[in-house]
Amino acid sequence: MDKQKPILVAGHRGLAGGAIVRELAAAGYGRLLRPAREALDYRDREAVRRYFDVERPAAVVVAAAKVGGIRANNDFPVEFLLHNLQIQNNLIEAAADFGAEKLLFLGSSCIYPKHAEQPMREEALLGGPLEPTNEAYAVAKIAGIKLCQAYFRQYGRPFICAMPTNLYGPGDNFDLAGSHVLPALLRKVHEAKSAGARTVQVWGTGRPLREFLHVDDLASACRFLLENYCGMEIVNVGSGQEVSIRQLAELICEVVGFGGGLEFDSGAPDGTPRKLLDVSRLTGLGWHARIPLREGIAATYAWYRAAYDAGTARN
Repeated sequence: MDKQKPILVAGHRGLAGGAIVRELAAAGYGRLLRPAREALDYRDREAVRRYFDVERPAAVVVAAAKVGGIRANNDFPVEFLLHNLQIQNNLIEAAADFGAEKLLFLGSSCIYPKHAEQPMREEALLGGPLEPTNEAYAVAKIAGIKLCQAYFRQYGRPFICAMPTNLYGPGDNFDLAGSHVLPALLRKVHEAKSAGARTVQVWGTGRPLREFLHVDDLASACRFLLENYCGMEIVNVGSGQEVSIRQLAELICEVVGFGGGLEFDSGAPDGTPRKLLDVSRLTGLGWHARIPLREGIAATYAWYRAAYDAGTARN
C-alpha cells in the first residue's frame, strides 16, 4: 500500500481501531482518516456515501462495531444485529462504489459454531449452530464476511477478512454491564483489592477455555495483512494459546496483588465451552503474536490505573 494515500480507520476510538491507528502511524502511514462519531454515523448510508465521495479513501479498515460481553449480547440482540449490519454494509458498499483499493473487515472468533472442532480452522464457518448468547453479533459478522467475499468474487475487489480472538489492552471497555471477561475481571479484582474485600465474584463456572490476544498484536497482524495478503479466504488472528476463565481470574489476582478468594456464579451462562483459533494460515504467511498474556495483563492494568486516576477509563 502507498503510505501517502488516505486510509479510513472506521472505529478508531475503539479498542481495535485505536491500536490499528497507532500501528499504522508508527509504520509511516501519513494520511489516516478518523472522522468523529458526532460528525459521521456509520449507520447512516447517505452520510457515509457523502464522506467517501469527498475523502476517497484508498484503503478502509472496518473496525467499527457494536460490541459487548455475554450479558450485553444476550440482553440486546436487536441492537447487536441491526446496528452491526448497518455499519458494515454501508462501509463495504461505499468502499466498492468509490474506488477503495483495499478493505480489511474485522470479524470475531464467535462466528464459528459453538461445538466446532478445536482449534477452530477457518473452514469451520457455517459448520454448525452458533453459541446462542452471542448469535446476533455472530450472524452480523458472518454477513459482513460473505459480503466481502461476494465483492471479491463478483467484482474482483480485494476485500479481505480477519477473525480476531478475544482482545484486550489499553483503551478497553471496563464497564461491568457491557465489557468482555478480561477487563471486567480486571476491574472487579482492582475494586475488591481497593475495598479490602475478601472475595471476587466471577460470572459462570470458570471452566470455559478462552484465547486472548493483546490488541497491539492484533494491530500488527492487521498491518501485515493489509500489506501482504490478498485472498478471499478469511484469516484467523490469535495467540494460539488458551487458559480457563478460572486460570485467567487467578492470573489477574496475581498481577493486581489481590490475596482474596474467587466465588463462581454457576447459575450464570458460561457461553461457548472452548474457543481456540487455529492460526496456522496466518503463521504460514509469516506473522506471529509476540506479547505474553501475563505481560499484556500487567501493561493493561497499569494503563487502567492511570486512566482511572485521570478519569478517562471507559467504565
